[in-house]
Parts: sequence; C-alpha cells; structure tokens
Amino acid sequence: MKTNKKIKTMANTEMKTHTLAEMKDKYIGKVGTTERDEYEYELRMDVLGRMIKSARQERNLTQEQLGQLVGVQKSQISKLESSTNSATIDTILKVFKALKADIHFNVTLENQYLQLL
Repeated sequence: MKTNKKIKTMANTEMKTHTLAEMKDKYIGKVGTTERDEYEYELRMDVLGRMIKSARQERNLTQEQLGQLVGVQKSQISKLESSTNSATIDTILKVFKALKADIHFNVTLENQYLQLL
C-alpha cells in the first residue's frame, strides 16, 4: 500500500519542464561561450561524419575505395566518419563529389539568408 501512496503523491506532483535550449544553456554553457561553441562544432562534425558514412554505404563503397576516389588514405575517411578529425572544406567537398552527392551550405548574415551559387 505504501507504494501506491507514493505513486499517487508523485502523480499529483507538478514537474517543471525545460526546453532543449534551456538544458544546453545550463549544462553546456550559454551560446557564444567556448564550451558551447566546442559542443556545437563537435555535434556538426558528428552529423557530417554520419552523412558521409551513410552516403558511402549507399554507394556500396569501402572506406578504402572512397579514399582512392578522393585521393586520401582509408584512415582519413575513417576519421571523417567517426568525427575524430577536423577536415578541411576542400576534403569534405571532394568526398561528397566522389560520392556523387550534392552538398549545400547555408549562410545567414545578420538574419539575412545568403545562398552560395
């Protein structure tokens, strides 16, 4: 019976909710801080690495085969996919070109969207 009372008490307790942005601000750091910038960069690199791996697998290529198409070692492709390497834009563009995949960059400058042609 004590368990049921605890459940009822917990069910009647209001829980405060937080947005993802609030949680990031609290636990990672406010936007513009070094910690937050590093977190956001690592997150983008992780997403980019997953996109590269997914596109490579879709094309049925090994890391070695993709490396040969791009002109880099297999280890470079592995590092890109696991986001343990900060690659140059040139290398990233070469990888997506070798995969015959389009890549689009969005740039916003003072709340104005810029399209790169």
